[in-house]
Amino acid sequence: MDAQHCKMNGDPFQESMYIEESSNKNGVISLIFSLKEEVGALAKVLRTFEEKGINLTHIESRPSRLNKDEYEFFINLEGKNVPALDKIIKSLRNDIGATVHELSRTKKKDTVPWFPRSIQELDRFANQILSYGAELDADHPGFKDPVYRARRKEFADIAYNYRHGQPIPRVTYTEEEKKTWGTVFRELKSLYPTHACYEHNHVFPLLEKYCGYREDNVPQLEDVSKFLQSCTGFRLRPVAGLLSSRDFLAGLAFRVFHSTQYIRHASKPMYTPEPDICHELLGHVPLFADPSFAQFSQEIGLASLGAPDDFIEKLATVYWFTVEFGLCKEDNSLKAYGAGLLSSFGELQYCLSSKPEIQPLVLEKTAVQKYPVTEFQPVYYVAESFKDAKEKLRKFAQTIPRPFSVRYNPYTQRIEVLDNAKQLKNLADTINSEMGILCNALQKIK
Repeated sequence: MDAQHCKMNGDPFQESMYIEESSNKNGVISLIFSLKEEVGALAKVLRTFEEKGINLTHIESRPSRLNKDEYEFFINLEGKNVPALDKIIKSLRNDIGATVHELSRTKKKDTVPWFPRSIQELDRFANQILSYGAELDADHPGFKDPVYRARRKEFADIAYNYRHGQPIPRVTYTEEEKKTWGTVFRELKSLYPTHACYEHNHVFPLLEKYCGYREDNVPQLEDVSKFLQSCTGFRLRPVAGLLSSRDFLAGLAFRVFHSTQYIRHASKPMYTPEPDICHELLGHVPLFADPSFAQFSQEIGLASLGAPDDFIEKLATVYWFTVEFGLCKEDNSLKAYGAGLLSSFGELQYCLSSKPEIQPLVLEKTAVQKYPVTEFQPVYYVAESFKDAKEKLRKFAQTIPRPFSVRYNPYTQRIEVLDNAKQLKNLADTINSEMGILCNALQKIK
């Protein structure tokens, strides 16, 4: 229940409600909501269910851990009465004055897909990988290597057992794994001064100094995660394989990057059919230490929360052509900032040659561009700057059809749904306070 509870600030008797299909009981709908501790408050809600013919099969309650004057309620409903939920939600809104959100992992008409509201809720889907993990496809370089497969299972077990707030377990990499890392590290580092963007080259020496980035050592995710937190608040979380686009992007909304911990097979050190620790640490990590890029990445994640499936596909494509394979202008030349480029010796050279097609970053066009996964990209999109990319992303996010806006509260590490006057007033107060600090600082530097 801890992972499922969500709470929104609001007016008296205003509540938050989240609906999702139970994963372990057929035909059961589970609801969690919070109410002010007032006489008759729960009775009003229960009477609404009774009047609409909704049968409650289970109910739990406890004092709220977030607000001492509220109670939290967990209810199971019989799924056969789902058609009446629309009437209940309307009644809660009109008769009780509640703010209601219907959230579900299974897409239904007029529902908002479930999304995590607290950083702890990332635990709920972090192990729902789509491919690889402990198992390998037949065309994987390590498929016929029993030692490599057993090693991959060790890494998968680490990810499966990890929970938010725990230190990331340290790994003793084998000599063969360190040799593979060293080959990739040496070859890519030789290209960075001439091919990588300024931000990547600025951070890379800091990673060498503070995180053990060197040819004979595979850095530990825990050390790198702490470094990123000190720079931009981003953190790493171990994952066994590929997540769905929706789940992966949701992590970015909390400034959490799901990172693999295993390394590619030694037989092909310059090739991997999947993300590995070389890709994560050499490609992604340096840019996550840059404030502007970190904010751009988080805003992709925030835009994905509660978005319809077709927009998730568009946002994933934007992510592909920016965070993974993006180019940017730097003085009078092009540089790479995408992790897929910065972790590929061959494509890093190819993308800045005369062979591929180069297009300006126009998200309406970029979001629907088809792309290959197992070969070099035929087209790359160029951002004028990270600031320019962020502005374009914000405009693009405004076209996503969802009945609310969201913001991340870094103090509580929660997503705030901005859909009522109380939430907007709180946001305005926060902005007003920050503006006061800005004005005071400007006066002092004049």
